[in-house]
Amino acid sequence: MGRRLGEYTKDNTKCMVAVNGVRLIDRLLGQLSGQQLSRVVIVVGYKGQELKDYIGHRYDDRLKIEYVENPIYDKTNNIYSLALAKDKLQEDDTLLIESDLIFSDRLFPMILGNPQKNLALVAKYESWMDGTMVTIDSDMNIVSFVPKKAFKWAASDHYYKTVNIYKFSREFLQQKYVPFLDAYSKAMGLNEYYEQVLRVITMIDDSGLKALPIGQEKWYEIDDVQDLDIAETIFAEGDEMLHRFNYRYGGHWRFPKMLDYCYLVNPYFPTPQMKDELRASFDTLLTEYPSGMLVMQLLAGKYFGVKREYTVVGNGAAELIKSLMALTSHPSSLTSKIGVIFPTFEEYPHRLKAEQVVPFFPDNKDLKYTADDLMAFFGDKDIQTLLLINPDNPSGNFIPKDGLLSLLDWSRWKGIRLVVDESFVDFSEDFEHNTLISNDILDANPQLVVMKSISKSYGVPGLRLGVLVSADRELINQVKADVAIWNINSFAEYYLQIFGKYEADYKRACRQFIAERNRFEQLLRQVPYLRVIPSQANYFCLEVTGRFTSEELTKRLLADYEIMVKDCNSKNYLKGKNYIRVSVRDAEDNDRLIAALNELKIEN
Repeated sequence: MGRRLGEYTKDNTKCMVAVNGVRLIDRLLGQLSGQQLSRVVIVVGYKGQELKDYIGHRYDDRLKIEYVENPIYDKTNNIYSLALAKDKLQEDDTLLIESDLIFSDRLFPMILGNPQKNLALVAKYESWMDGTMVTIDSDMNIVSFVPKKAFKWAASDHYYKTVNIYKFSREFLQQKYVPFLDAYSKAMGLNEYYEQVLRVITMIDDSGLKALPIGQEKWYEIDDVQDLDIAETIFAEGDEMLHRFNYRYGGHWRFPKMLDYCYLVNPYFPTPQMKDELRASFDTLLTEYPSGMLVMQLLAGKYFGVKREYTVVGNGAAELIKSLMALTSHPSSLTSKIGVIFPTFEEYPHRLKAEQVVPFFPDNKDLKYTADDLMAFFGDKDIQTLLLINPDNPSGNFIPKDGLLSLLDWSRWKGIRLVVDESFVDFSEDFEHNTLISNDILDANPQLVVMKSISKSYGVPGLRLGVLVSADRELINQVKADVAIWNINSFAEYYLQIFGKYEADYKRACRQFIAERNRFEQLLRQVPYLRVIPSQANYFCLEVTGRFTSEELTKRLLADYEIMVKDCNSKNYLKGKNYIRVSVRDAEDNDRLIAALNELKIEN
């Protein structure tokens, strides 16, 4: 009945739901049409006549379709629906398939081509999976079926999820499954699941039922609207696939097979010890309120070693950017002009009116510029604010500390507010000495505003933490007044509280990252259709030359390798110039990307 799918199943059974414009039943019958089958038996109940009318005779030239009707579908579960077809089960070797599945065309040939007579397709457990699990031994025998109520998180590494596609021999069905099905139904009632019968068989007998892991093949089970959204993303093609991933703006953990080279985090921090400490306090943090802004300021001041009253903590840097840019774009400031270096992190200019922006475009293919370049260009421009992302995004351009100090002197002399976003500064060489967040620098430069995302270099984007720092207390108070008093959750607060114990680990992680970035850069330089722009951030901007456009390469990596990179076509000043941006991950992931790029290199 698919109640959790709401409007989608108001007038149709679940297999009539469309995924990317194709109904599940049409996809399934199309896949079955390519197999050597004697017949297809469909058990119908809810909206069964509508389904039969829809199928009609469209498949008569390819499939012999029979129907079994469950008149009390609303009072029973799938054990009864299957029991109604038990006579047909005993007449042939059988594929048993649930109707709310979408899966790769390769799964039927995989299970039918396997010599084992009794086989269940299984997938290694992932966090999105629900329902019946199995455990298997080294010979791929299914040792046990694990129902939802017996699931143990501590054992989840050993679980496989049943894909709900089975192959049973006629002998197994006659001698084992159907007799147990009858007995179980009589003993336990009709509102049960047919997997429970398999569970009983494996408990008391050598069932002979084997597992066949599907590896990286795609599949999804659609029970609710979120499942439908994810299924449409996984099984989208071409432009639509890329669009569906991009509009999510994150949440890629729902796609565990995908390797995400768009989002920019430190792969080496937090450490396992720090994660364990966070886990140990999970119950308390989940059920207790966080502190308000004053405590958050105190923690941020301790975190960065500056005065409490110089800080505002945000629900990610995005909240603070919105507030800062809104203050800059306030009606009383409409004549305010802001210098912006392009290409850049678009969250800043998107918050401004076009007439406010005074753009600077570096005149070279490496997108490089220095503090002297900025002072020369903006020296005769009527700007009240200069925005600098350092290292810049997506170019990775970096102005060293001495250049920044010159820029600070210049901005103070010119009466220009200097906003420096240093979210990626801890990825730079000699990172310990490159920050502008210090009391001495802030006290000497009240025109300076420093933004820092804690998500990026500290590797905790799920906590949503950012900080804005300035000795301009009027600005700080305005931003404080603009954000909610409880804008930070308890997990993020606790992270700020305990970070000091792990600061030495953090510095080691940054040094480890820099070493991996250097290794990764050398591998990227060996890919003949990429030109690598040197970077001091945790990503590389790459020019795609000759073989592909940036859009083509982005689509190929996603469709063929489940690797997502950033096509910079959406960036101001980079449109049509064939640049992509790839983050730097750990060595194993980076090697996987390099292997994919090299496969594309030798492809006919």
